[in-house]
Amino acid sequence: MKIAFFNTKRYEKQAFEEANRDRGHEFLWIDLPLRAGTAPFAQGCAAACVFVNDQADAAAIVALAASGVKLIAARSAGFNHIDLAAARGVGIVVVRVPAYSPYAVAEYTLALMLSLNRHVHRAYNRVREGNFALDGLLGFDMHGRTVGLIGLGKIGACTAKILQGMGCRVIGHDPVSSVTGVTPVALPELLATSDIVSLHCPLTPETRHLIHAESIQQMKRGAMLINTSRGALVDTMAAIEGLKSGQLGSLGIDVYEEEADLFFKDLSETVIQDDVFARLLTFPNVLVTGHQAFFTADALTGIAVTTIGNISEFAATGQCRNAIS
Repeated sequence: MKIAFFNTKRYEKQAFEEANRDRGHEFLWIDLPLRAGTAPFAQGCAAACVFVNDQADAAAIVALAASGVKLIAARSAGFNHIDLAAARGVGIVVVRVPAYSPYAVAEYTLALMLSLNRHVHRAYNRVREGNFALDGLLGFDMHGRTVGLIGLGKIGACTAKILQGMGCRVIGHDPVSSVTGVTPVALPELLATSDIVSLHCPLTPETRHLIHAESIQQMKRGAMLINTSRGALVDTMAAIEGLKSGQLGSLGIDVYEEEADLFFKDLSETVIQDDVFARLLTFPNVLVTGHQAFFTADALTGIAVTTIGNISEFAATGQCRNAIS
C-alpha cells in the first residue's frame, strides 16, 4: 500500500522505515502538515498518516478522498484533530494507536512536577550566569502531598503508580476507569483538596476547557496544574488570570490549545505572533515544553510498529481492530 506521511520529521522516518522492513509498503514523505490545501499531495496514495497537529477537518478529508485515500492512520492515541463524521461520509476508515508507551508520558509528567516544584529550570539558568543564591527556589516534599489525577486510563494509571512510590496520596476522577490505590472522588473534591492537579483525559466536546475560570477558583489556593494531555483541556486565559491572582501556584504544560502553529517547528529566528502564549512565558512559575512528553525511543518504536500494523491489517482485510470510524 502507498502511504502519504504528512508532517513528518527525521526521527519519525527512521522508526517507520524500520517497522516497514518486512511489510513492503511504499512511503511518500510530505513535510507539510495536512490541510485542505496540502491534501492533494496524497494523490495516488491509498492511506494518509497524520499526527496531532495535522488538521484532518471536513475540507481536508474530502480532498484526501478525491486523491484516492481510503484510510487515515493517526500515529497518535488522540484523534480530536480528525473529523470522524466527515470521514464516514466519504467512506474513509480512521485508525489510531490506542497505546504505545504510557510510561513515557507518565514519567515526563513527573519531570514537570519536580522541575516546577524544585525550580530546576530557574536554577539551571542561574548557575549558568554564576548565580548560586537559593532565594526563590524553595520547594516542598512530594511525600505526603495530595495529587489529583483527572483521567485514569493507561497514562493516568502509570502516573499514579510513580506518585504512590514517592509517598504521595493519589486521588482520581474518571467516570469510566479506576486504579488500585487511587481514591475515586468527584471533580469538585479533587480540585479543592489536591496540591497538584494533573490532566490525563482525552479532548472531547465535554472536556474542552475542563479547567476554566470557575474550576480554577475551586482549586486549593497555590496548587500546581500539570497538562500533558491535550492543550484545549485548559482555558489558557483563565489560567493566566489564576496565575496573576495567585490562585494558581504554578503551571506546567507540554501542550497548548493553539499549538498547531507553534510546536514541532524551529521558530527561534522569528517573532512569536501568539500574544497569549507569549504572556505565559513571562511567568517565573510557568514551565512550557513543546509536546515532547511522548518523545522516547521506546514510544516512537511503539507508534511506528502499531501504525504499520494497522495499515497492513487494513490492506489485507479492509478492516482494523484499532479503527475508530
